[in-house]
Order: sequence, then structure tokens, then C-alpha cells
Amino acid sequence: MTDISLDMTTSIFIKTTLGQQEIQTRSQGLSPLMRRVLVLIDGRRSTGELATFVPGEDVDFLLQQLMAQGCIDTTGGADDKAHETPSDKPPTEVRSAKENDMARNFMTNTVNTVFEKNTRLTLLEAIFSCRTTQDLRGVYPAWVQTMSSSRIGLMRLPELREKLFKVL
Repeated sequence: MTDISLDMTTSIFIKTTLGQQEIQTRSQGLSPLMRRVLVLIDGRRSTGELATFVPGEDVDFLLQQLMAQGCIDTTGGADDKAHETPSDKPPTEVRSAKENDMARNFMTNTVNTVFEKNTRLTLLEAIFSCRTTQDLRGVYPAWVQTMSSSRIGLMRLPELREKLFKVL
């Protein structure tokens, strides 16, 4: 994964000069799916809006790939600070291994409950690979943006975030 701290749920994407050239020349050799997403990027749509055009696909991953190739960039979003981890959380070193396991399991279970089981593999792999509280807090923004990409997840996010903060 690339920069998982970027809240792609509220970010607005634009084509870079390279991205605009790619539309014209097809010189980057993008897959048809990645090219479709690139074409749809118009400086107004967020990840959630783009996802409606490619159902069943991991739009976050496609956008990260397009960003890594230099075809798109983000202009930020209207609500960039709304999903940050509160600064009043205990220091990471006071969290036990059991609490880390509980946080990892909670994040995995909520993703698998809101979405079809194991359909957000990039995020699930990132959560699974976390060994420390700091690692889990690093994946937290990606968890929030994934949960926010679903109507049900977005509706339940305040409640789920509160429960997660008890062990994170």
C-alpha cells in the first residue's frame, strides 16, 4: 500500500499532466479498469462516488496505483480532519498484546460485517500485518475511509470508532 494516511473517502482527485497525456496516448499501458477510473476522475468525484462506476472492484487500490504512477493527485477534501485518531489516546507502549489483538480483530470483523467477507483484501492484509499499537493506529485512517465508503458503515462509524478506541 502507498500512503494509507490519505483519507481517500473525502479526497477529490485530479488528473496530472501525465494522466492527461495517458488519456491521449495510452503510453503507460494501464489496464482497461485503471484507464476507466482515470477517465472518470474529473476534479469533483471522491472515492465513494468513483466506486459506483466500478462495482465490486477495490477502487482505493486502483487510485493508489494511479497515484503511484503519477497519473492523478489529490486536492484534499472537505473533511480531512474529521477522522483523525484523538490525541488523548494512551501512549502506544501502554497497550497490551491482548488489546492489540482485540483492536486487530475488531477492525477485521467490522470490515467483513459491513462488506462481503474478504472483499477489502488490501485493508485486511494491512490490518493483519500490524504487530504494534502504532502499526494499528497507522492503518486506522484506511479503516475509517473504507468504512465510510459504505452507507451502512458510514452510519455506524461513530459507534464503531468509539468501541475501537477502547482498545486502540
